[in-house]
Amino acid sequence: YMAQHNELGKKGEQLAVDFLIEKGYTIIERNYRFDKAEVDIMAKQKDMLAIIEVKTRSSTDFGNPQDFVKPKQIQRLVKAVDEYVTVNVLDVEVRFDIIAIVKEGKGYNIEHLENAFYHF
Repeated sequence: YMAQHNELGKKGEQLAVDFLIEKGYTIIERNYRFDKAEVDIMAKQKDMLAIIEVKTRSSTDFGNPQDFVKPKQIQRLVKAVDEYVTVNVLDVEVRFDIIAIVKEGKGYNIEHLENAFYHF
């Protein structure tokens, strides 16, 4: 099961990257790790840095993919991104997005949720 799940995740991430490039984003990082956080995709569009969590599901039976991001994970992401922006001296606005990908038959349904969560 795990292997199949990982395959789907990789496929989903590639679909997300293609989708973002098509929308005019530049992919800066993929699977960026910092401390305990892992950022799936960092993409830039003008002076906006989008931090993207890719959620892939084989069905919507278990609720929406975006319901799977935990507050603790968000805190870690925020920390990682703050660090990244500081170290790289980026003058950007940061936005946290989710790209939800649901496998439907032979195709995939891609939903890009901008400002998916706010950090406090």
